[in-house]
Amino acid sequence: MLFGSLLLHAQISPPGLGEANTAFWGAFGVRRQLDSLGTKEALSYIAIGRKSEPDNDNLLSKQAIVVLNHEVYHSFTPHQQYSYAFSYRRQPQYNEVSPYEKEGLEQEFRIYGRYAYTFNLGERWKLKNTVRQEFRKFFDPDFHQVEENLQLRTRLKSQITYTLSSENHQKLALSVEGLFSASYLNEPDPEWTPFGYREMRIAAYYMFRIPNSPFTVDIGYMDDLIRGSESIHKGGVHYIAADLIWDLPYHKK
Repeated sequence: MLFGSLLLHAQISPPGLGEANTAFWGAFGVRRQLDSLGTKEALSYIAIGRKSEPDNDNLLSKQAIVVLNHEVYHSFTPHQQYSYAFSYRRQPQYNEVSPYEKEGLEQEFRIYGRYAYTFNLGERWKLKNTVRQEFRKFFDPDFHQVEENLQLRTRLKSQITYTLSSENHQKLALSVEGLFSASYLNEPDPEWTPFGYREMRIAAYYMFRIPNSPFTVDIGYMDDLIRGSESIHKGGVHYIAADLIWDLPYHKK
């Protein structure tokens, strides 16, 4: 492969799950190489999220989200990559007052594009800077309008990766991501909110390949610091995350 050794296979990062103390994110994905040079690949995954109630730390307490996602990547130079994706999400809504009963469900359709540049910092270190632009559209379970009609969101992320060992492709990764957005509201009046900073997500991951198999495992922790939230006064929402990815090689048609 021409570029294959330079590609950084990113973990499937958790989405924001709103107010909580703790949360869990788990995903299963299939990553398929699309060309013989190793410059193009596709990643499809299904994932679930669960979260605690506001007054406890049981990260499995409530169903939080179901996600279907498909993304196509193209590394057009050894250090540059772009991708585009489509995503569908179902997220229950809960009452903010105890006993926090479910009061609805929101559907989201999302499309986004991403550009990344990777710097080699010696033999073991890599720094990857990414900008991602999203368009998000929201509906209730019957595809009627909800309070937030749509959102435009920009995400800026830096991730540094250290190769622990070439055996089983073991790596450590630390990332910081800032999220900025503007929303068009249906209620109380149709209008745009100001574009501005909304969240910061700090994550650490350990990544490795299961020996003698086509599977990669990513295990991590993320702290979601939501501007103006109750959780930010407690240090943010603390996530435990794990994903399993099945890597399929290129097969000529």
